[in-house]
Amino acid sequence: MAVDYTVIVLYLAGMLAMGWWGMRRARSKSEFLVAGRRLGPAMYSGTMAAIVLGGASTIGGVGLGYQYGLSGAWMVFTIGLGLLALSVFFSARIARLKVYTVSEMLDLRYGGRAGVISGVVMWAYTLMLAVTSTIAYATIFDVLFDLNRTVAIVLGGSIVVAYSTLGGMWSITLTDMVQFVVKTVGVLLLLLPIAVVKAGGFAEMKAELPTEYFDPLGIGGETIFTYVLIYTFGMLIGQDIWQRVFTARSDRTAKWGGTVAGTYCLAYALAGAVIGTAAKVLYPKLGSADDAFATIVKDELPVGVRGLVLAAALAAVMSTSSGALIACATVANNDIWSRIRGAVRGPGEERDEVRGNRAFILVMGLAVIATAIALNNVVEALTVAYNLLVGGLLVPILGGLLWKRGTAQGALASVAVGGVAVIALMAWKGILANEPVYYGLLASLAAYVAVSLATPATDAAVLAAWRERLAGRTPEPLSEPVPAPQ
Repeated sequence: MAVDYTVIVLYLAGMLAMGWWGMRRARSKSEFLVAGRRLGPAMYSGTMAAIVLGGASTIGGVGLGYQYGLSGAWMVFTIGLGLLALSVFFSARIARLKVYTVSEMLDLRYGGRAGVISGVVMWAYTLMLAVTSTIAYATIFDVLFDLNRTVAIVLGGSIVVAYSTLGGMWSITLTDMVQFVVKTVGVLLLLLPIAVVKAGGFAEMKAELPTEYFDPLGIGGETIFTYVLIYTFGMLIGQDIWQRVFTARSDRTAKWGGTVAGTYCLAYALAGAVIGTAAKVLYPKLGSADDAFATIVKDELPVGVRGLVLAAALAAVMSTSSGALIACATVANNDIWSRIRGAVRGPGEERDEVRGNRAFILVMGLAVIATAIALNNVVEALTVAYNLLVGGLLVPILGGLLWKRGTAQGALASVAVGGVAVIALMAWKGILANEPVYYGLLASLAAYVAVSLATPATDAAVLAAWRERLAGRTPEPLSEPVPAPQ
């Protein structure tokens, strides 16, 4: 394993070096949080694909392939569909807004009264997303170095916190590009063909496994529908995804670069399912489906290649973890702390804001590591996060973009009713049940429409300013969003 260890150590050292390099570039709030809004198509596509394809998409995607066959691709496939929908229909408008968070968008659209509560919900989502990604380090480092769970989480989490704190979005962008290349080579170009060959080819796989393993809908229609609700819609509104949209150099870059990334996700989904299906042929009696990735890598790949593929898995986890971490810190600082403190920043304080956001990334990173050590059930934590995100925020965000009659009162009612419904139904039906997100979303929609129609329309001046921002005719603000006119 010496060669494999060398590959991994060089990879981790490279991540830290890029964090140091990014620190030299991140000299303003815009540079630190959104890479100066100047990523071109190639870098934008790579970083967007890197953040959405994390440990769940890699290790979990192979596990679903092991359990269900080719239909196990549906989870990652719906992520790709969500990214395509975001890129084609919404990303250009989102990029033109020149904001830093989803809550700032809600403030602009509804007049400065919807941001705090939405910020709390979004913070909870990004925190849990970062936590679940950090927990995944335990699996990978256990395979690599036989480390115990706590040490593995601290080691992997500390590296991500270090480079994210040093250079902000510039460091994360650079590391994500490396991670994108490593994932492409490790998973698509190496592990996929080797796994299929080791399993005897597709003909042998079909002969060895039941026919339902090759049924595109074998995982079940209800499961696919739930994946669409949680992951496809979740891609449309997550702060971690929007913050990457904000890095695009132009709305055209956001649209077409995101489309390329979404298409890549569809290919990655199919690759993971095929690898998992091959693993089922090779190891039909694994104790857990999630062990399929580590097992096939450890037992079937040659020295050196094994290290690169494990680095690919590490890259998948790190890209999602770092993206969720900076999103969590951005929301905590800009949407919650700054509003509680009541400070409105002027242009002269831009450099101070870099220090403030860097401190928040460090604090949130330490909180993420501590929570990851204490938490055991990753699936339940991630389900809670996505249920709250979709059930509480999908309707007011998409409603604000698509329906001009929506009001601030309707948005607040939608967040509150949808969030409470989701929490109550999870307590009643169970966290992993499908009903919480179904009925929470319906309750959120009903509250949004009913309250919006029952309250006065949004002030004409607010809507006019909103349209100007959507059209890209307003420069990036240097302070917090302006409250609604009196």
